Formats: sequence, C-alpha cells, structure tokens
Amino acid sequence: MPIIYKSILLMSDIILINIAFFVALFLRFEGFIPAQYLKAYAAQWIVLTLIHLIINIAFKLHKCLLRYITSRELLYIGGATCLSSLLFFIYGNVTDVTFPLSVYLIYTSLVLLLLILSRFSYKFVNRILSKFSKSYNALKGHLNGTTKNRVLLIGAGDAAALIIKESKKNPNHTYKIVAALDDNRTKHFSSLNGVPIRGPIENIQKFVEIYNVDTIILAMPSIGRERTSEILNLCSETNCHLKIFSGISSAINEEDQTYQVRSVRIEDLLGRDEIVLDSTKIENDITNRTVLVTGGGGSIGSELCRQISSFNPSRLIIFDIYENNAYDIQNELLLKGFPRESLTVLIGSVRDKIKLNEIFETYQPDLVFHAAAHKHVPLMEDSPSEAIKNNVFGTYNVALCAREYKVKKFVLISTDKAVNPTNVMGATKRLCELIVQSINKTTKHTDFVAVRFGNVLGSNGSVIPLFKRQLEAGGPLTVTHPDIIRYFMTIPEAVRLILQAMSFAEGGEIFVLDMGQPVKILDLALNFIRLSGLEPYKDVDIVFSGLRPGEKLFEELLMDEEGITNTSSDKIFIGKPSDITFAELNQSLHYLHNALESDCDLREALHHVVPTYRISPNGCTELRPNQETKVS
Repeated sequence: MPIIYKSILLMSDIILINIAFFVALFLRFEGFIPAQYLKAYAAQWIVLTLIHLIINIAFKLHKCLLRYITSRELLYIGGATCLSSLLFFIYGNVTDVTFPLSVYLIYTSLVLLLLILSRFSYKFVNRILSKFSKSYNALKGHLNGTTKNRVLLIGAGDAAALIIKESKKNPNHTYKIVAALDDNRTKHFSSLNGVPIRGPIENIQKFVEIYNVDTIILAMPSIGRERTSEILNLCSETNCHLKIFSGISSAINEEDQTYQVRSVRIEDLLGRDEIVLDSTKIENDITNRTVLVTGGGGSIGSELCRQISSFNPSRLIIFDIYENNAYDIQNELLLKGFPRESLTVLIGSVRDKIKLNEIFETYQPDLVFHAAAHKHVPLMEDSPSEAIKNNVFGTYNVALCAREYKVKKFVLISTDKAVNPTNVMGATKRLCELIVQSINKTTKHTDFVAVRFGNVLGSNGSVIPLFKRQLEAGGPLTVTHPDIIRYFMTIPEAVRLILQAMSFAEGGEIFVLDMGQPVKILDLALNFIRLSGLEPYKDVDIVFSGLRPGEKLFEELLMDEEGITNTSSDKIFIGKPSDITFAELNQSLHYLHNALESDCDLREALHHVVPTYRISPNGCTELRPNQETKVS
C-alpha cells in the first residue's frame, strides 16, 4: 500500500476518534453537554488521540482493508479499540479527570464502527483513484505509443529479478512491474530492484485489485508442475492475462541474458509432473530398426513419428489413409533433418490386406505401432459398421501380418473407452485388445501388447480444438453435462509413455497409463475462457448440450476383473490378461462379420462378442436432438 494512502488513513483515524468521542458526549447528555466535560475533553483530546494512534499502529490497523478482512483482522480492530478505550479510562482515573462510564461505552462502540467504515470508504476511494490512474496511464501510453501492462510477478527470486531488470533496461518494454508476490515471509515488505514484495501467493486476488494489475507472470521455474498448476488456477480467477517464465536464453556474455515468457496453456493447469523416460531401453528397441506407424498422420501417430525419429531408426514408415496429414508430418520430419532415405510415406487403408502384405514383405518392419482407428464416439454411433471394419478388422489384418513376418513388437494404441464400453467405438477398441492378447498366444516371435489411456489435449476431434473454434466464432462454448469428467494428458506425454511401455513388453500385456486426476470439462471450459483474457458468462457463455449417445459421465481405466500390476515406471501399470484363445476370437470375428449387413444386428453382435459392452438405450435410432441450456 503506498505511503500516501497509509498517511491518509492515519489522518482519518485522528479525525474519527475525536468525532466519536464528541458524539458520545452529545448522545449521553442528549445534546446539552455540561461545560465541565467540554473542558475535560479539550484538555485530554491529544492524549486520547495518541493512545488510539499508538495502539492502532501496533495492531497494524492502517493496513487492514475490509474487502479482505478475516476473523483475525476483526479481532485486531475490536481488540485495539477496546484496549485504547480502557487505557484512556485508566488515564482519566489516574489524573482524576473522568467522564461518565456510559460515555466510554458509547464512544467505544462508535469508534469501532467508524474505523470499519473508514476502511470501507478507503477501499471505495482507492478503487476510483486506481481506475482513474489506470485510464490516465493508458491514455498517456496511447498518445506516446507505449501503452504499458501493469504486471504482477509471482515469485521474487532470480527469474523475477531478471524480468524486472529487463523491463527497466528497455524503455520500449511493454511491461510495468508493479509488485512481486512470494510465500517467503522474510521477503515481505522488502523490495526487489525497486519493486515491492508482498505475499502470500494465495492472496493474489487481493493484490491484483490493490495494484490494478493487467498481466500476471509466474516467475518460479524451479517449482514442480503440481504447485505451478495450483498457482495458475488461482491466477485464472483474476481475469488477468497469464504468462509463464519458460527459461533464459543466454549468450557467452552474461549481460546479454534475456528471459523468455510465454502464454499459459491449458496443459499447464493439469499439474502433471514431467515424464522421465528410461531412454536406454527405448533406444535399444528403435535404433537401427525399421519402424511402421499406422495412422502415422494422426494426432498420436504423428507424435509417435516425431519421437521415434529422435532414436535414429534405420527406416521410419508412415502409413495413413489421409494423404494431407501424412504429407505434413513428412515435411516436418525432413525439415528437422531426418534423413530422406530413411523415411517412407505410404498411403493406404488397414482394411486392405493386399496392401498390408506388400508393405510387410517389402520393408520387413521390426516394430509396429498401430494407431490407425476411427475414434470419434458420436460419429461411430451413426456408422457402427465403419468402426467395425476399420478398428476391428483393420487391427486384425495388421496383427496377422505382424505375426506372419515375425515383427519383434506390435503395440496397439487403445483407449479408456474400451473399459465397460457404452459406445460402439469403445466396444471395437476392447475387441482390438482381445485380438492382441489372443494372437500373442499363437507366436513366440512377436510380443503383442496394448497401451490404454484417456483423452489427449489438442488431438483431432478433442475438446480443446472445439473450444478454440467456438471461441473464435464468439461462443458459446458447449459442455455436454455439468458433471462430466475426463482423464487428460498431453500428446507428447502420452507418446513418451507408449514408447516406455513398448520397452517393457514381453507379450500379452495391456499397459495402463497413469492419467493423474480426472478433470471436470466445465472447469476446463472456464479456464480456457479465462486464459483467453475473457470473463466467463460475461464475454463468453457456456451452454449444456446434453450427453450424446454412448457417452459416459465418468471414464474408467480398468475393469474390475483386470486387477493391476506395477512396472518399473510409476506411471505405467499392467492389467491382467484375458483368457480368450485365438480360436475363440476367430469365432467371434466370424459372428461379427456376418452381422455387418445391419447396424442393429451389429450392435447385438458387438454385445455378444464383448459382453461388457452396454448398448445405448436409443439403440439404432438417430441421435436425439441436443437441447442447449445456458449455465446460470
């Protein structure tokens, strides 16, 4: 709080103390104050004022704003007022200049009320002055062409010092650092390169208003992701622009050091620790090997290609039915220096047995990552036969080729929607897991495994790209249900765990990735709006569109009968393998193939071969219309 405001508050206390005492006399004597008491007051008002000021300062009442008052501050105000009145009463008795007891009681009540109200008025006046100051500075900056953002730093260490130094060194800098927050109490009420340090961080809303902050920069690079997430979630409630210190770019000369600040991303709010890979095992499996990635142009497939390329395979084969995606990842890898002679991009479908046999025979892959699949739940509810043809029989085709050509490892990319599925897509992925586990029992040459995880942020068809498009259109953002939750991880994180699980593969496992804590989609929408510098329900609305056919409120990662086994990674677990034989699987697939002529029969057939699949109540009927209801 600036010293001028503290002085104003102390002066107002002086005036209010004396007004309260005079009014107490006035009320006690019903407007006709005896001369002896007027003379007594005139002789003692300085003592009265000094006693109160000394006690108020000792109790730090000049720093207490009612907007953020707690029970402790209320106790301080009440205690300071009662103690001051008691000391003045004692002083009067010692000097033999006293007032009626009722005057002291009335006075104590009045001064307590006035002290609280003065802090109300201070807050009101301060807000008006701050807004005026902000408008004036904005106008001045606009006229000078150098509008400054008022910035609050979270953290008062080396990173914060560097940011402050840079902002002061460059006159054209767009930041005006107004304060820094830190949880270290020894730093409070000191300064960092002239910037006041306050705290704790949990009171960020209070300091944003006091300092009229436009932008918050988290400048604590050494804290873990969980604490980062906690702080950013607090910051997201302020409607300020949020940025994060992402590191230092330094030259040989220390004076040339500059800092790098980026915008906060949704994944920063997840609070998940960085995945640490055992790269040695992965490198042994990939380096100088031929690797095939089906669906290599998709969200997971393309990231698999990026990370696999870093382990120097002898050949990377990208196989995808959509040529645009395949072309994009091809160009990206070549631009990053991956050898052209080691990169093969092929267009085709996993339904095409002849094409698959040609690829396996020509290139003899050592590793296969099978990411090709139809994954969009509502679309597959409308086109279940396509989900079966692509997901189930496509996986079967690739798996048979992997066994025939003695691939070292086959890794299926699965989903948490395969657990007790309520939709066609999830049921097909569960059947894919059964294909992998059953075919693994028929060969000693290939380790067939599946990796199961939840949603990935930013993947094609996921909620974040949808929110982006809706926000660009001016809103509203749509959430299917206020209570719907999902597990999330970033695409790079998911792929790192897939590669790590591959290195653990011995055959037949379903690796389950630790997805952390589930996230409420409504909270995700709120944070997405705030991170865009907008205010939910004011700038952008959120509407509930209703659960779609086959959609769950809560996803699961394990079935009850699967149990769980640890691996050497604390982020990867193993579900108990199924007992299905390859012969039983072939019978199920034959039954399913005969049902492809009718969608209704197909759903029944899916339930027959995947008993945990629960058919949606609306069966084969069209999607029910979504009735949007605005969030209140």
